[in-house]
Amino acid sequence: MTGKVEEALSYEQARDELIEVVRRLEAGGTSLEESLALWERGEELAKVCRRWLEGARARLDAALAEEKEVDAEGSEQAGE
Repeated sequence: MTGKVEEALSYEQARDELIEVVRRLEAGGTSLEESLALWERGEELAKVCRRWLEGARARLDAALAEEKEVDAEGSEQAGE
């Protein structure tokens, strides 16, 4: 899966698939080629998860900054 299909994955879908990839790698018993393919897929899924988390962090930071701005404006008006 690449490109638009990965973009369509929710955080939870990507996380769950990543957990399965790690489980399969840790269990062993796969060929070198399959292990490499699993590793590459895991890297892709980790990037998807990271993008979701970075986006969530940006939204939280924006909301907190907005809240601080409103609080600061309220404090200034109360001091007038």
